[in-house]
Amino acid sequence: MAAYFVHQLLTWIKGFEQTSRVVQRSEDTPLYSIAVAADLAGLPQATLRLYERKGLIRPARTDGGTRRYSEDDLARIRQVAALQGDGVNLAGIGMVLNLQGENEVLRREIADAAADGESSRRE
Repeated sequence: MAAYFVHQLLTWIKGFEQTSRVVQRSEDTPLYSIAVAADLAGLPQATLRLYERKGLIRPARTDGGTRRYSEDDLARIRQVAALQGDGVNLAGIGMVLNLQGENEVLRREIADAAADGESSRRE
């Protein structure tokens, strides 16, 4: 009798393993509604709407127009809030974020050029 239950349990586990897969999501996958995102960021929903109106964040939208925020969006929201907390106004925050984006692009280009130079030296 015990062997039967062990067999049933193992069959169930095997079936469960085959049907349950861990879903891998990237940091830019839009998951959170504005209410959840505001709660996670510790800010009012109106603040997130203001940040969007000022062009500081760009949440994804569903077909119905509902905002959806990703982990990347939340990180940016926290960064904007921190800069605002340090006394930087929203226009200044926009400039800071744009310069950071440009800096990141330039760093990637330099790294790519260095990698290309190194690979051509090996040949």
